[in-house]
Amino acid sequence: MRRDVATLLSRSKNPFFEHGEAEYFLAERDGTVVGRIAAITNRLHNEIHGDRVGFFGFFECIDDQRVADALFAAAAEWCRGQGHDVLRGPASFSVNDECGLLVDGFEHPPTLMMPHNPRYYVDLVERAGFARARDLWVYQGGREDYHVPVPERLARGTELIRQRLGITIRPLDLAHFDREVERIKEIYNQAWEKNWGFVPMTEREIDHLAEQFRPVVIPDFVPIAEKDGRVIGFGIALPDLNVVLRKNRSGWLLPVLPRLLWSLKMRKIRRSRILLLGVVPEYRGKGVDAMLYHWIWTRAEKLGFSWGEAGWILEDNAAMNAGLEKMTFRVYKTYRLYDRAT
Repeated sequence: MRRDVATLLSRSKNPFFEHGEAEYFLAERDGTVVGRIAAITNRLHNEIHGDRVGFFGFFECIDDQRVADALFAAAAEWCRGQGHDVLRGPASFSVNDECGLLVDGFEHPPTLMMPHNPRYYVDLVERAGFARARDLWVYQGGREDYHVPVPERLARGTELIRQRLGITIRPLDLAHFDREVERIKEIYNQAWEKNWGFVPMTEREIDHLAEQFRPVVIPDFVPIAEKDGRVIGFGIALPDLNVVLRKNRSGWLLPVLPRLLWSLKMRKIRRSRILLLGVVPEYRGKGVDAMLYHWIWTRAEKLGFSWGEAGWILEDNAAMNAGLEKMTFRVYKTYRLYDRAT
């Protein structure tokens, strides 16, 4: 929605700007805008990783290499002025936001909060001298036309883990939403801290994200794993509202709101996206992630959802990738982050 994008880009409303900066550039030809790009510096990233990486994001361009080269040159020059020696992207603004260039899976429509780009963008970026930094894999499971039953192996394994470790799963308590957010804050950054390129979210950023999710969250789609009353893991899945929203070309919510609400009520949206799933370090490799996936899968069936997207997952995150494959999920899209010297 236009209002959401305006908030995202606002230096006064987006808490990213408490630890980052950005400059926005437009490319014009004969008075017509033909491209855009943001040059981004993220102080948290550089502090944590000990590097001098700047980012580009919000990249859009006509199919013209000269325009793309001019945009990348403007972003590189700005980042160089900030002391960066590498330009990485696309990341709008960071890996905690929309990131990656779609390089495989163009035939599939984008899901909620995932980027999508024309195929020719890959050539524009690579001809400009960028090289692959990391691939991000996105999985799909189930089918839109009928329910695929939960794999028996997953159901048995989940029950064994529950009995052996005494871990319980419960849904998000929407009546105490703020308290639940505080509990998730305690483990969010622990759960992802070792991932390549990871940047922790500040308290304000998590609060901001939670407020965006609140109107559309389904409690049963937010499983919380606990051990002796302590939160040790959680997952977040959302209905794929893009099924309705992508038909709205105005960018405003009001024209499509009645149809959106009707689609949710009548269970016309059968697609969902698992966008976050994490477990604290001491409980990784013990099957807690399988318990969370099992919870989402079984609840999705009851709510009328039969297809799900999971991701993105780093290509070298062997544990997460193996776990998804065991549950019969398969990679169906690949996004890529690129690097180039400034």
